Amino acid sequence: MANIFNTVIAAAILTASAGLPAFAQEFSFKFQSVDPAGNSNFQIQKEWTERVGAMTGGRVEIELLPVGSVVEYNETQDAVGAGILDGHITDVSYFSGKDPAFGLIANPIGAWSSPEEMFRFMRYGGGNELMAELEAPYNLHFVGATTTGLEGFVSKKPLEGVDDLKGLKVRAPEGLIQQVFAAAGAVPVNLPYAEVFTALDKGVIDAADSTVFSTNQAQGLHDAGNHPVYPGFHSMPLVEVSMNLDKWNSLPEDLQEILTVSVRDLASDMVAQLSIKDLEAFAEAKANPNITVHNWSTGERARFRTIAMEQWENVAGQSENAQKVYDRLTTYLDKQGMLD
Repeated sequence: MANIFNTVIAAAILTASAGLPAFAQEFSFKFQSVDPAGNSNFQIQKEWTERVGAMTGGRVEIELLPVGSVVEYNETQDAVGAGILDGHITDVSYFSGKDPAFGLIANPIGAWSSPEEMFRFMRYGGGNELMAELEAPYNLHFVGATTTGLEGFVSKKPLEGVDDLKGLKVRAPEGLIQQVFAAAGAVPVNLPYAEVFTALDKGVIDAADSTVFSTNQAQGLHDAGNHPVYPGFHSMPLVEVSMNLDKWNSLPEDLQEILTVSVRDLASDMVAQLSIKDLEAFAEAKANPNITVHNWSTGERARFRTIAMEQWENVAGQSENAQKVYDRLTTYLDKQGMLD
């Protein structure tokens, strides 16, 4: 009888302990950011990792590394898929070379006039599903979309409109963004953000599709390119938070949901914080007699948007996935009355 009793007790303990990992297991992940450690974007992302730790009661710990810590900025997709990194926070445009669809969904130049418009498409217009479909073959899970907001534009030369782009050597990510600038008459150059200041200073480039105005100001880019355009006329990148698919699938459902919701919070937080910083930096730049801030007219912005939209269709013909993105994007914009 004693042996039977002990067997029953042992079985009960094993059964109970089998349920523990779902509640007590801890996960440590290593993410790489597209941003250097010193800029505002990175600090906001770090705050997100701290909130994830608090929201999960310490069950999820994310170590966030600055750009280039493990692999180059445009290699993180492969590194995450292979498990060298567990996740990344990066501009989706950098993977246009693998599939033009990434460039189109990452930055359909001219489509969005505010972050909220992009977030609505991603969350309710099919954008999240498209990203999940695009990344699954690379062993990635798309957790959610963030953005820095409308980016600033840094230039060594005065820029009042589209005509001033002709012949301008412009740093821009590969894919759609480069194609749009080329169609507008500029000469696109592919450079990482970390090299923009030196390239401007030495005259390797004349201008840069860079990050937001405040970060450019803080990094001294307006000293090298003292004719910035603000508000930006060109670019609002989809900055993804994605994870290795196997690592994502190893998480219990409650932690998956917490991470998903936390990225929504990160998106709102990033837009709000950077917007505040942009307005402060704009006032500072205007007060500097060595900096001339240019604001394109509505007409010039419309001209650039027309050029950009013509390139959407060109990109759509470059791959089956790009056509899917184009069809879903234009259908959504049409239903929202945003194609006019």
